[in-house]
Amino acid sequence: MTSRLALVANLSLLVLFPVAWLSPLLRAGLLPLFGLSEISVASGVMALWDAAPVLAVLVALFAVVAPYVKTLTLAAVQLGWLGRKPAWLTWLGRLAMADVFLVALYIVAVKGVGLGRVEVAWGLYLFTALILVSLVLTYLTPEPARGKESALP
Repeated sequence: MTSRLALVANLSLLVLFPVAWLSPLLRAGLLPLFGLSEISVASGVMALWDAAPVLAVLVALFAVVAPYVKTLTLAAVQLGWLGRKPAWLTWLGRLAMADVFLVALYIVAVKGVGLGRVEVAWGLYLFTALILVSLVLTYLTPEPARGKESALP
């Protein structure tokens, strides 16, 4: 992957992440007879804020802040603004994946109880794909060349 294509892919994440945060991750309901409510990252954080503010902050950090900071930092590396790729960049991407794991765990738990109904919505696929693309871009982005102003030609 060329450095210009990687930069464009990475910068597109800055636009696509907010779309994923507002898109429905799940459709959930108490009983199969009632309608399903759509749950997004944004609505989930707002609902958690009333019940468990600490958990709401953690979810916001994993789902919103971590991927966005990682994307911005990777863009700085790709543009040659940072001397080297920070060691914590890969770790931050894995931390963002924790949110996808928690949503999957929630689906399994609710389906296992059998009282509620949960359907996966398109936003979960989008959010998961964006996190995975971000991880791949991190691994494919080389260290900036020494003495160069920019990694782009």
